[in-house]
Amino acid sequence: MRDSYGGEFGQRCLLARRLTERGVRFVEVSHNLNFLNGAGWDVHNEGILQQHALIRELDTALGALLADLAEKKQLDRTLLVITTEFGRPPEFDSGGGRGHQASAFACVLAGGGLRHTGAYGQTDDLGKLIVNDPVSVPDFFATIHASLGIDYTKNLYDQDRPVPITDMGKPIERLFA
Repeated sequence: MRDSYGGEFGQRCLLARRLTERGVRFVEVSHNLNFLNGAGWDVHNEGILQQHALIRELDTALGALLADLAEKKQLDRTLLVITTEFGRPPEFDSGGGRGHQASAFACVLAGGGLRHTGAYGQTDDLGKLIVNDPVSVPDFFATIHASLGIDYTKNLYDQDRPVPITDMGKPIERLFA
């Protein structure tokens, strides 16, 4: 089983699965702490040359984790969230890497009892502009909170100042139908 999860990141995913199996309710697993490709995911320059190593490690570990959770009947009660702070444009920049793109990028929600429908939302052919079913950051977080049974409309408080949990976000209804 350990081998099916792959390298260092995969082993941390396996540990996360084992922790949740024993009752831990929230686990964060970061990817590429060892800078497998020499640059991390922020590939402005020649780090792009080894990007395939990161993608392979991520795919191997997540594929094994999803299959393992499904086999152990834990997938419906475990929500996997995969995201970053921005996307990458399809073209290369002057340094041979890919710059930042905040207008459109992918996030993944898997398991958690959600009704998964494949991709939600659509971009133009270059992946730069959202053309159908945009999801704001507050809506994304409201979806996560709703799937966990947390009232996403509530506020947290900084002394007497209310701070909205999801900044007025609304869950993606189609995932709960």
